[in-house]
Amino acid sequence: MSQITTHVLDTTRGLPAQNLPITLFAQTTEGWSILATGATNADGRIAGLLADDVVLAAGVYRMHFATKTYFINNKEQGFYPYVDIVFELDGSANHYHIPLLLTAYGYSTYRGS
Repeated sequence: MSQITTHVLDTTRGLPAQNLPITLFAQTTEGWSILATGATNADGRIAGLLADDVVLAAGVYRMHFATKTYFINNKEQGFYPYVDIVFELDGSANHYHIPLLLTAYGYSTYRGS
């Protein structure tokens, strides 16, 4: 299983957010470096965002959710064109689940399991 996983639920529709583009970045001394990209599946998840054998070093990371693309594809007006969730890993190789609960006018997240 990928060390980083996500699950996006559209709480307005009461459904998983399908086809939402996501990019995972690592913070570097020069800025942000792309580690992985993908789009959520029918269950609102991305299988294998990172290869199973990839262990991220301690550092700061960012998941970029392209919500504007998702809202346009669903013929909906959204207020937030994107959601960035920035988090810090301790280098322990633990699994980190970064869920997003999304509506057109709000969102929330938490450290999942």
